[in-house]
Amino acid sequence: MSRGLFKTRFGFIAAAAGSAVGLGNIWRFPYETGQNGGAIFLLFYIAAIFLICLPILIAEITIGRKTRLNPFGAFKLLGGKAYAVFGFFGLLSGVMILSFYNVVAGWAFGYLLKIVSGELHATTEFGQVFGDYVSNAGSVTTHAAIFMIGTAFIVGAGIQKGIERWTSLLMPILIFMMLGLVAYAVTLPGAIDGLRFYLVPDTSKINLEMILSAISQAFFSLGLGLGLLVTYGSYVSDSQNLVRSATIIAIMDTFIAFLAGLLIFPLVFSQNLTPGAGPGLVFVTLPGVFYSMGPVVGKVIGSLFFLLLCFAALTSTISILESPVIFLQDQFKIKRKWSVAIMATITFIIGIPSLLSQGASEYFTSFVSYGGQSKGFLDLINDVFSEISLPLGGLLIALLVIYKWKFSNMVEEVSKGNSKFRKSLSNNYVHIILKYVAPILMGVLIIIKIFTNFLGKDLF
Repeated sequence: MSRGLFKTRFGFIAAAAGSAVGLGNIWRFPYETGQNGGAIFLLFYIAAIFLICLPILIAEITIGRKTRLNPFGAFKLLGGKAYAVFGFFGLLSGVMILSFYNVVAGWAFGYLLKIVSGELHATTEFGQVFGDYVSNAGSVTTHAAIFMIGTAFIVGAGIQKGIERWTSLLMPILIFMMLGLVAYAVTLPGAIDGLRFYLVPDTSKINLEMILSAISQAFFSLGLGLGLLVTYGSYVSDSQNLVRSATIIAIMDTFIAFLAGLLIFPLVFSQNLTPGAGPGLVFVTLPGVFYSMGPVVGKVIGSLFFLLLCFAALTSTISILESPVIFLQDQFKIKRKWSVAIMATITFIIGIPSLLSQGASEYFTSFVSYGGQSKGFLDLINDVFSEISLPLGGLLIALLVIYKWKFSNMVEEVSKGNSKFRKSLSNNYVHIILKYVAPILMGVLIIIKIFTNFLGKDLF
């Protein structure tokens, strides 16, 4: 069946960068930064992106272009049946992550409606507003369904007319919106304190937990280990310079995350609020900031922010849905529109327990207990498929390239659009990271995450 190709290099970069840019940058990155010391976390995050994640990013795209297949088919072709299982696990992880990611995207859409309607300016009890909202099964289900339908509509239109067209439009709009909001935020009284927290490193905040959080955030932000970029790589022409494209994608992803911090921390500090509010930073702390700006300015800035959050989430949900869709198309010859309908429906149904796990259902809110804590269904999916599956996927990609497919074959594929790569320093650097650094570091990270998150044991 016809799979299609990206029409332009910009289209591929916009789509792949959009895959990386999402809630991980604008929702998760700021609260992780706030909880882990500000500027010093930012430095380790940037180091993790370019010293560890970039070679894996290059490898994922290269595997996709070489095989012209989905992650399951690509791993099977290059590594045999055993690696095909790992490719399927990556697809499954993507579906599970999308199932709860779409829930949070629905929250962003719901809050956009709340602030546009003026509801968020009718109270100052923002924690209660958020709690009431996420525990309202009807509202969160409706908003998540709308978001999933929008994602399915774009993916169903195909590579060029759907994914490439929409991400090429959304990514520039997203960047310009962020730049405009940042320009406003840094002029607020007290913004300098937020900039100082975000840009001036405090070395006393360095610890192993912070470093591991930075690495985990880098993987989550880029969406590595799920096969998303294997899928997008399968739509790339042989003439493209994969190293250059991957570097641009990493730079764009990091730039968006950096802008998110430049936007949010001046806003938070302008109201003398704490930056370490955790996941509620966007949905509890920031609405209070917008309220303090007044009914007109606050509504405008708040509406733009949550619209921005929706755009960012959409560029990611598109890519996460595309991987299982092309799996059905490649492996079972199911037409795209039917593949989209099947996977969107399955993913949404899987996400229903996550929808209900924030207070709507006592059963799913206190679904399981581990690590000395009671956890909801959404927390469980996040802990298993974000905290463990992503680094595990990165580890498996490195092992596939080095020990099964062989690095020399990867070099040959990359050289199609970059004849200088074979004799470049980049070649040696990518090889060292994939052969030594990534397997060891990912293995250690997985072990520590299992002990700390699931067993409640601090190894250090």
